[in-house]
Amino acid sequence: MARAASADAGGVPVELLGDYLRLLTDAAVTGRRPRRAELDAVGALGRRAAEQGVSAGRAVRLYLSAARRVWRQFPHLDRSDDSEAVRAAADAVLQVVDTAVATLAEGYAVARRELVRREESLRRELVDDLLRGDSDLGGLVERAEPFGLDLARVHQVALAAPGRRLPDTEAAISALERAVFDRLGDRDVLVATKEGLLVVIAPADPVATDRGRGPAGNLGTLMHGELDRLVRGRPWQVAVGRPHPGVYGIARSYEEAREALTTARRLHSETSVIDAHDLLIYRVLLRDQPAMVDLVRAVLTPLAQARGGAEPLLDTLNEYFACGEVSTEAARRLHVSVRTVTYRLARVRALSGYDPADARDRFTLHAAVLGARALDWPRKPLPA
Repeated sequence: MARAASADAGGVPVELLGDYLRLLTDAAVTGRRPRRAELDAVGALGRRAAEQGVSAGRAVRLYLSAARRVWRQFPHLDRSDDSEAVRAAADAVLQVVDTAVATLAEGYAVARRELVRREESLRRELVDDLLRGDSDLGGLVERAEPFGLDLARVHQVALAAPGRRLPDTEAAISALERAVFDRLGDRDVLVATKEGLLVVIAPADPVATDRGRGPAGNLGTLMHGELDRLVRGRPWQVAVGRPHPGVYGIARSYEEAREALTTARRLHSETSVIDAHDLLIYRVLLRDQPAMVDLVRAVLTPLAQARGGAEPLLDTLNEYFACGEVSTEAARRLHVSVRTVTYRLARVRALSGYDPADARDRFTLHAAVLGARALDWPRKPLPA
């Protein structure tokens, strides 16, 4: 009977029945109810089923199938003319089934919660070590294998920052996992949290696209589209690091994504999806901050003498360079007249000594403007 019930449940191990068949027989013959210790043993079997990866549905089906088969094997009930006796036996057996299945499910649920907490802790530790670039390469490879992560592949890291503090990150993680797993599969993808940010480690397509980049923006767009549907956390900002191979490539991509997010905030950028590739110039400029501060001070601080301060002139220079030095397009972007743009460019030339229309001066001015944006000048004073 136990083997037949196991087959009914899809091959669930017979051992998970324990003394359940004896409990059913005692209930049918003598009406005896299970003792506390016997029910505790059933709960332990539920925990074992969860640890062995048996689904809750299959475990319950095993117990129900066993009860059905045991009931059929009671000849004294088949031949009995005493309907009260049959009714009493049926009631006792159903009581055992009800109590045992409930206890089995409770033990299963407890074990699953423990497994989820343990897995979440292991996942968080693994993500922390991967993002830090832990030197124990062999240990990382071994720990990543249960999560389906092939560290020999090319990966990229994306960070999602909520506009408002999330009281509970579980909903955001679940939504993100569903979207990313549906697109990329559940192998080679990790979703976790770190320092208030949602972190996604995902495989990257090695095929390059426009401007020599891989499709980094695809992951960012997918994440932002899913997170933006949530009630809490909006507006979201997603930064995606460039794809890199190997274990240390994950740490490198993470640093790029984190720097991109920090730089975007310093630039007061409201861009929803930030590609680290687009902000490489700022990494170069800020790598030698004293030199950049010196450049901004020497080239741009004279603009503070203009009426209205330096900020309108900097905004004009920024849009002028961004649109390829076309005054009409810069005026459209700034919502001012072409004459205003021409006047401001003339003031820049007069105050700084650098001519935006001169090819030699243009590079110096453009680098200084980018540096000023990265340093958040003139909103903040230049570092000493």
